[in-house]
Amino acid sequence: MPASARPASRPRLLAVLGVLAALLLSGCTELEGTGDKGYITGDGRVQEVAPDDRGAPVDLTGESLTGEPLDLADLRGGVAVVNVWYSTCPPCRAEQPELTSAANAAEGTAEFVGLNIREYDTSMGLAYNRTFDVPYPSFFSPDGQDLLAFSGTLSPQSIPSTVVLDAEGRVAASIIGPLPSEQTLLTLIDDVASETGGGQDGTRDGDVRRG
Repeated sequence: MPASARPASRPRLLAVLGVLAALLLSGCTELEGTGDKGYITGDGRVQEVAPDDRGAPVDLTGESLTGEPLDLADLRGGVAVVNVWYSTCPPCRAEQPELTSAANAAEGTAEFVGLNIREYDTSMGLAYNRTFDVPYPSFFSPDGQDLLAFSGTLSPQSIPSTVVLDAEGRVAASIIGPLPSEQTLLTLIDDVASETGGGQDGTRDGDVRRG
């Protein structure tokens, strides 16, 4: 290649490399991001938090869709699972049968509770619960303010999402986006329950479920 061609090619090469670097960085953001970094995967990616790295217990009080008082602190001492949803959300509806099945399978090991947002009438959420035979209550938070209790893990766009809390009420794992599978959630529950030697009744049936 003539020497005169080299100076002209270097700027083009640097420009191409810059574009490639930007694409790689944006790709990492989309594939690996979670709410505490300002972006969300939304693809059902699981993030687990080691016990020593967990933050403060999540404090959340409010009312259920039926007007009953709810308090996450009442679930401490065992594993708790919180699912964020609203009734007309297609992926929420798609994952609900597996959530319902997981809640029934994990009875005695974990307590489930929903977090219903974006709806200003409880009738829609109650109809959803009847349709999918949901066996657990949900916080009613039409303005989504209850999501602030999960700051650093969830954002207003984290719908659907599922959070597993340990016996102290701290975030132990999160799934941003639809559940990959019922078994994925059951495995997370079993892993967190094993940290304290068992479920709420002191027993574990997770090994049986895992086959």
